Amino acid sequence: MKFPNVLRPPRLAFCVLIILAGMSRFCAAMEEGPANQYLSRLLAFPHALEVSSFHRDVIAHEVPLGALKKVRGEWRFKNSERMSGLLIGYTWQIQDGFTASQVMSDIQDELVDDPAAEQLFNCVGRACGHSAQWANRVFRERVLYGREDMQRYSVYRLNGGDVDYRLLIYSAARTENRQYLHVELLRVEKEG
Repeated sequence: MKFPNVLRPPRLAFCVLIILAGMSRFCAAMEEGPANQYLSRLLAFPHALEVSSFHRDVIAHEVPLGALKKVRGEWRFKNSERMSGLLIGYTWQIQDGFTASQVMSDIQDELVDDPAAEQLFNCVGRACGHSAQWANRVFRERVLYGREDMQRYSVYRLNGGDVDYRLLIYSAARTENRQYLHVELLRVEKEG
């Protein structure tokens, strides 16, 4: 499944959507970056029902770069990086016979062809760790809790010239009718 051309709104349409959502600061921050093309397609995807969204400034935000494991009674990532900047997140329920995994695969296919994108980590199924921990501790979205064999996670570095981004994509499925996709986009603040 590829996103049809009608789902590829220009930057202006993306900014209008964001402004209407009360996120004009994010629109200005993302205007020049490569990241907006992926997020704008998801915002316009007619088979995705928005469950929640947020945008906020973060300091030392942990970006998972490895599986989630319990070490000495504490949940930790095998690897991660901490970054500050502007973070936006969306959770969608994927509907009408589409699966969250399909939508995620299509985004990943496009990212592979994007010279500005570099995959930093990817996991599928049980290799990601416990889905309840991803849902509740990592993304703080309980609707993301689903079957561990149906979860997928990827994180990408997107080079926007003077601006660096991290794109996190997580898909989860409880049942055939309860498919969820969570995307976070972090505009990394330059140090110094």
